[in-house]
Amino acid sequence: MADRLKGKVALVTGIGAGIGQGVALRFAAEGATVIGCDIDPASAQRTVDAAAEAGTPIESVHPVDLTNRADVRRWVAVARERHGLAHVLVNAAAIPPHMAPVDEMDFDTQWRPTIAGEVDLVFHACQEAWPLLQAAQGASVINFASVNASRGSRHLSMLAHCAGKGAVLSMTKQLAVEGGPDGIRANTIAPGLVRTHATALAGLPGGPAGEIVKARTLVGRLGVPDDIAWCAVYLASDEATWVTGANFAVDGGVMAA
Repeated sequence: MADRLKGKVALVTGIGAGIGQGVALRFAAEGATVIGCDIDPASAQRTVDAAAEAGTPIESVHPVDLTNRADVRRWVAVARERHGLAHVLVNAAAIPPHMAPVDEMDFDTQWRPTIAGEVDLVFHACQEAWPLLQAAQGASVINFASVNASRGSRHLSMLAHCAGKGAVLSMTKQLAVEGGPDGIRANTIAPGLVRTHATALAGLPGGPAGEIVKARTLVGRLGVPDDIAWCAVYLASDEATWVTGANFAVDGGVMAA
Protein backbone atom coordinates (compact mmCIF):
# COMPACT_ATOMS: atom_id res chain seq x y z
CA MET A 1 0.00 0.00 0.00
CA ALA A 2 1.22 3.49 -0.82
CA ASP A 3 0.53 6.65 1.17
CA ARG A 4 0.12 4.83 4.49
CA LEU A 5 1.30 8.00 6.26
CA LYS A 6 -0.31 10.60 3.98
CA GLY A 7 -1.25 13.75 5.87
CA LYS A 8 0.90 12.97 8.90
CA VAL A 9 3.60 15.28 10.23
CA ALA A 10 6.53 13.23 11.53
CA LEU A 11 9.47 14.37 13.63
CA VAL A 12 12.42 12.02 13.08
CA THR A 13 15.81 12.25 14.82
CA GLY A 14 19.13 11.02 13.48
CA ILE A 15 18.23 11.22 9.79
CA GLY A 16 21.85 11.43 8.66
CA ALA A 17 22.56 7.70 8.64
CA GLY A 18 21.46 4.25 9.69
CA ILE A 19 18.02 3.56 11.09
CA GLY A 20 17.06 7.23 11.36
CA GLN A 21 17.87 7.78 7.71
CA GLY A 22 15.95 4.66 6.71
CA VAL A 23 12.90 5.76 8.69
CA ALA A 24 12.96 9.31 7.30
CA LEU A 25 13.19 8.15 3.70
CA ARG A 26 10.56 5.44 4.12
CA PHE A 27 8.15 7.80 5.91
CA ALA A 28 8.51 10.35 3.11
CA ALA A 29 7.89 7.64 0.52
CA GLU A 30 4.70 6.74 2.39
CA GLY A 31 3.42 10.32 2.20
CA ALA A 32 4.45 11.80 5.56
CA THR A 33 5.70 15.34 5.99
CA VAL A 34 9.06 14.62 7.62
CA ILE A 35 10.94 17.14 9.73
CA GLY A 36 14.23 15.55 10.59
CA CYS A 37 17.35 16.54 12.46
CA ASP A 38 20.91 15.38 12.89
CA ILE A 39 24.05 16.54 14.64
CA ASP A 40 26.05 16.10 11.41
CA PRO A 41 25.04 18.74 8.82
CA ALA A 42 26.72 17.00 5.90
CA SER A 43 25.08 13.63 6.46
CA ALA A 44 21.69 15.24 7.08
CA GLN A 45 21.98 17.15 3.83
CA ARG A 46 22.82 13.96 1.95
CA THR A 47 19.60 12.44 3.23
CA VAL A 48 17.63 15.55 2.22
CA ASP A 49 19.20 15.37 -1.25
CA ALA A 50 18.40 11.66 -1.59
CA ALA A 51 14.77 12.28 -0.65
CA ALA A 52 14.50 15.15 -3.14
CA GLU A 53 15.99 12.99 -5.89
CA ALA A 54 13.40 10.31 -5.11
CA GLY A 55 10.61 12.86 -5.42
CA THR A 56 9.65 12.56 -1.75
CA PRO A 57 11.22 15.64 -0.14
CA ILE A 58 11.87 15.98 3.56
CA GLU A 59 12.80 18.93 5.76
CA SER A 60 15.75 18.94 8.11
CA VAL A 61 17.09 21.11 10.90
CA HIS A 62 20.84 20.70 11.32
CA PRO A 63 23.04 20.66 13.20
CA VAL A 64 20.98 19.66 16.24
CA ASP A 65 22.59 18.25 19.38
CA LEU A 66 19.77 16.33 21.03
CA THR A 67 21.50 16.43 24.42
CA ASN A 68 21.24 20.24 24.24
CA ARG A 69 17.77 21.33 25.27
CA ALA A 70 17.96 24.61 23.29
CA ASP A 71 18.75 22.69 20.10
CA VAL A 72 15.84 20.32 20.66
CA ARG A 73 13.52 23.27 21.25
CA ARG A 74 14.72 24.93 18.03
CA TRP A 75 14.02 21.76 16.03
CA VAL A 76 10.54 21.16 17.46
CA ALA A 77 9.69 24.85 16.92
CA VAL A 78 9.87 24.28 13.16
CA ALA A 79 6.99 21.80 13.36
CA ARG A 80 5.09 24.11 15.70
CA GLU A 81 5.46 27.15 13.46
CA ARG A 82 4.75 25.40 10.16
CA HIS A 83 2.15 22.82 11.17
CA GLY A 84 0.97 23.44 14.74
CA LEU A 85 1.11 19.74 15.59
CA ALA A 86 2.98 16.49 15.10
CA HIS A 87 1.37 13.11 14.50
CA VAL A 88 4.55 11.08 14.97
CA LEU A 89 7.80 11.35 16.92
CA VAL A 90 10.55 8.87 16.08
CA ASN A 91 13.57 8.94 18.41
CA ALA A 92 16.04 7.10 16.19
CA ALA A 93 19.19 9.04 17.07
CA ALA A 94 21.67 7.76 19.60
CA ILE A 95 25.28 8.49 20.49
CA PRO A 96 27.46 5.37 20.11
CA PRO A 97 27.74 3.74 23.54
CA HIS A 98 30.98 3.23 25.42
CA MET A 99 31.84 -0.43 25.88
CA ALA A 100 33.57 -1.40 29.11
CA PRO A 101 32.98 -3.94 31.89
CA VAL A 102 31.74 -2.75 35.27
CA ASP A 103 35.16 -2.86 36.94
CA GLU A 104 36.75 -0.73 34.22
CA MET A 105 34.00 1.71 33.23
CA ASP A 106 34.67 5.35 34.08
CA PHE A 107 31.58 7.09 35.39
CA ASP A 108 32.25 10.56 33.98
CA THR A 109 33.73 9.74 30.56
CA GLN A 110 31.93 6.48 29.71
CA TRP A 111 28.83 5.80 31.82
CA ARG A 112 27.29 9.28 31.87
CA PRO A 113 27.85 10.04 28.15
CA THR A 114 26.27 6.71 27.21
CA ILE A 115 23.19 7.28 29.38
CA ALA A 116 22.88 10.85 28.08
CA GLY A 117 23.24 9.64 24.51
CA GLU A 118 20.64 6.90 24.82
CA VAL A 119 18.16 8.12 27.44
CA ASP A 120 18.39 11.88 28.00
CA LEU A 121 17.99 12.77 24.34
CA VAL A 122 14.81 10.67 24.13
CA PHE A 123 13.40 12.46 27.18
CA HIS A 124 14.24 15.91 25.77
CA ALA A 125 12.55 15.20 22.44
CA CYS A 126 9.46 13.65 24.03
CA GLN A 127 8.99 16.49 26.49
CA GLU A 128 9.46 19.24 23.89
CA ALA A 129 7.21 17.55 21.32
CA TRP A 130 4.50 16.47 23.77
CA PRO A 131 2.22 19.52 23.26
CA LEU A 132 2.35 19.01 19.49
CA LEU A 133 1.50 15.33 19.91
CA GLN A 134 -1.40 16.25 22.17
CA ALA A 135 -2.64 18.69 19.53
CA ALA A 136 -2.81 15.93 16.93
CA GLN A 137 -5.51 14.10 18.95
CA GLY A 138 -4.09 10.78 17.86
CA ALA A 139 -0.31 10.52 17.77
CA SER A 140 2.47 7.95 17.90
CA VAL A 141 5.81 7.98 19.72
CA ILE A 142 8.31 5.42 18.45
CA ASN A 143 11.41 4.86 20.57
CA PHE A 144 14.23 2.41 20.11
CA ALA A 145 15.10 -0.20 22.68
CA SER A 146 17.31 -3.11 21.66
CA VAL A 147 17.56 -6.84 22.12
CA ASN A 148 20.04 -5.78 24.82
CA ALA A 149 17.27 -4.09 26.77
CA SER A 150 16.26 -7.62 27.76
CA ARG A 151 19.51 -9.59 27.74
CA GLY A 152 23.21 -9.18 28.27
CA SER A 153 26.11 -10.14 26.03
CA ARG A 154 28.90 -12.63 26.58
CA HIS A 155 30.93 -11.13 23.76
CA LEU A 156 30.73 -7.35 24.25
CA SER A 157 30.93 -5.30 27.46
CA MET A 158 27.52 -3.62 27.11
CA LEU A 159 26.81 -2.56 30.69
CA ALA A 160 25.93 1.08 29.96
CA HIS A 161 24.23 0.21 26.66
CA CYS A 162 22.01 -2.41 28.31
CA ALA A 163 21.13 0.05 31.06
CA GLY A 164 20.31 2.80 28.58
CA LYS A 165 18.13 0.71 26.34
CA GLY A 166 16.42 -0.89 29.31
CA ALA A 167 15.59 2.61 30.54
CA VAL A 168 14.14 3.58 27.15
CA LEU A 169 11.98 0.45 27.18
CA SER A 170 10.57 1.23 30.64
CA MET A 171 10.23 4.95 29.94
CA THR A 172 8.19 4.25 26.83
CA LYS A 173 5.72 2.12 28.74
CA GLN A 174 5.15 5.02 31.13
CA LEU A 175 4.78 7.40 28.18
CA ALA A 176 2.04 5.10 26.89
CA VAL A 177 0.28 5.34 30.26
CA GLU A 178 0.56 9.12 30.44
CA GLY A 179 -0.27 9.64 26.77
CA GLY A 180 -3.35 7.43 26.67
CA PRO A 181 -5.87 10.10 27.75
CA ASP A 182 -4.55 12.42 25.02
CA GLY A 183 -4.59 9.79 22.30
CA ILE A 184 -0.81 9.45 22.26
CA ARG A 185 0.43 5.92 21.67
CA ALA A 186 4.02 5.01 22.62
CA ASN A 187 5.88 1.88 21.56
CA THR A 188 9.43 0.64 21.20
CA ILE A 189 11.20 -1.22 18.45
CA ALA A 190 13.99 -3.51 19.62
CA PRO A 191 16.35 -4.11 16.69
CA GLY A 192 18.93 -6.80 16.52
CA LEU A 193 22.27 -6.12 14.85
CA VAL A 194 21.65 -3.84 11.84
CA ARG A 195 24.18 -2.99 9.14
CA THR A 196 24.76 0.74 9.50
CA HIS A 197 27.68 3.13 9.26
CA ALA A 198 27.98 3.10 13.06
CA THR A 199 28.08 -0.69 13.37
CA ALA A 200 30.55 -0.83 10.49
CA LEU A 201 32.87 1.59 12.29
CA ALA A 202 32.64 -0.66 15.34
CA GLY A 203 33.64 -3.61 13.19
CA LEU A 204 30.53 -5.55 14.16
CA PRO A 205 28.89 -6.85 10.96
CA GLY A 206 32.00 -8.63 9.66
CA GLY A 207 33.67 -9.25 13.01
CA PRO A 208 33.47 -12.25 15.33
CA ALA A 209 30.57 -10.82 17.37
CA GLY A 210 28.64 -10.06 14.19
CA GLU A 211 29.12 -13.58 12.90
CA ILE A 212 27.87 -14.98 16.20
CA VAL A 213 24.75 -12.81 16.00
CA LYS A 214 24.18 -13.76 12.37
CA ALA A 215 24.42 -17.44 13.27
CA ARG A 216 21.80 -16.94 15.98
CA THR A 217 19.25 -15.41 13.60
CA LEU A 218 16.55 -17.62 12.15
CA VAL A 219 16.71 -15.97 8.72
CA GLY A 220 20.47 -16.18 8.17
CA ARG A 221 21.33 -12.51 7.82
CA LEU A 222 21.82 -9.29 9.76
CA GLY A 223 19.31 -6.48 9.50
CA VAL A 224 19.28 -3.42 7.25
CA PRO A 225 17.70 -0.05 8.11
CA ASP A 226 14.63 -0.66 5.94
CA ASP A 227 13.78 -3.75 8.00
CA ILE A 228 13.31 -1.44 10.96
CA ALA A 229 11.70 1.36 8.96
CA TRP A 230 8.81 -0.83 7.86
CA CYS A 231 7.96 -1.61 11.47
CA ALA A 232 8.06 2.11 12.23
CA VAL A 233 5.69 2.78 9.33
CA TYR A 234 3.19 0.37 10.86
CA LEU A 235 3.43 1.92 14.32
CA ALA A 236 3.05 5.44 12.89
CA SER A 237 0.07 4.52 10.73
CA ASP A 238 -3.63 4.30 11.50
CA GLU A 239 -3.25 0.53 11.25
CA ALA A 240 -1.79 0.59 14.77
CA THR A 241 -4.33 2.75 16.59
CA TRP A 242 -4.91 -0.02 19.19
CA VAL A 243 -1.22 -0.66 19.75
CA THR A 244 0.50 1.09 22.65
CA GLY A 245 2.93 0.20 25.41
CA ALA A 246 4.32 -2.62 23.28
CA ASN A 247 7.83 -3.65 22.29
CA PHE A 248 8.49 -5.03 18.81
CA ALA A 249 11.56 -7.23 18.39
CA VAL A 250 12.84 -6.84 14.82
CA ASP A 251 15.91 -9.01 15.09
CA GLY A 252 15.77 -11.85 12.59
CA GLY A 253 14.51 -14.15 15.34
CA VAL A 254 17.50 -13.80 17.67
CA MET A 255 15.32 -13.48 20.77
CA ALA A 256 13.18 -16.47 19.78
CA ALA A 257 15.97 -19.03 19.73
